[in-house]
Amino acid sequence: MTDHRSKSIVRSGRSAIPSRSGDADRENLGVLTSESRNPDTQEIDLLPTLGILEKINNADSGVPGVVRQVLPEIAEAVDRAVEAFKAGGRLIYMGAGTSGRIGLLDAVECPPTYGVPEGMVVPLIAGGEAAVHRAQEGAEDNPALGEQDLRSIKLTSKDMVVGIAASGRTPYVTGGLRYARGLGCTTVALACNKNAAIAREADIAILPEVGPEVLTGSTRMKAGTAQKLVLNMLTTASMIRIGKSFYNLMVDVKATNQKLVDRTRRIVVEATGVSYEEADQVLARCDHNAKLAIMMLLSGLERQEAEAALHKADGFLRLALQNLQQH
Repeated sequence: MTDHRSKSIVRSGRSAIPSRSGDADRENLGVLTSESRNPDTQEIDLLPTLGILEKINNADSGVPGVVRQVLPEIAEAVDRAVEAFKAGGRLIYMGAGTSGRIGLLDAVECPPTYGVPEGMVVPLIAGGEAAVHRAQEGAEDNPALGEQDLRSIKLTSKDMVVGIAASGRTPYVTGGLRYARGLGCTTVALACNKNAAIAREADIAILPEVGPEVLTGSTRMKAGTAQKLVLNMLTTASMIRIGKSFYNLMVDVKATNQKLVDRTRRIVVEATGVSYEEADQVLARCDHNAKLAIMMLLSGLERQEAEAALHKADGFLRLALQNLQQH
């Protein structure tokens, strides 16, 4: 898993004149379920606070079931992401507004959680870094900007691109997916409408249709929740598949602050049964690398031999231990 060409978190947007949507585009947006009015919340503006919250909670409760319906498509995307990682490629998210920020949130958690290099999971957001903090609404209307951002990170056919758009019609995402597919990348569309336009530009379409929002068109709510659940699954399952866990322990977590130092210690204790003092002693000998410390404790090997055993097993701790038992 090498050749991670970009360490950037977001791409800075270049000024561009957004393309103008015609009447047909506006009409198409109006018939999307994510833009429809929710009959259950027609009187929400007359409800007391608790009543409003109950309506929101009731709407949110249906999202996991909708996501469950698209698990086969998510599984296919996971398998393709694993292939990309093993080939030295990257997982690239691109979206606008809320969708772009959800992709950013998922991507930036991967290096500290799984010990992967920055730039292995790359988020792109229409409008660049400024759009993280303040809406840059016009940036999403230009399909050329999506291609431009992918060119700027030197996209190659080894990479996998996931386009995220609640409506499924964001031009920035459409342009990016079309360019990526032309290069031979695996492309994935994540939208919350069954007839999403971006699905036509993707090899895999993940389309959890959550229905009308509590407030009409506020897709940061149910649609955003669905997107967050899907991306959590995509990266978590992919990281498990490339050896970033031992049982259900995050053994490649980076101990970059006191909370994570404590977590690393607990992981080693949980995996091996040693005392906290012994865990600290071994962690100090291997730069607080929990996976390596567990390998040393369970195998009895010194650091260099333990590292070699893990390398031979492609970083899979369970496999490395099994290989030793067979000899």
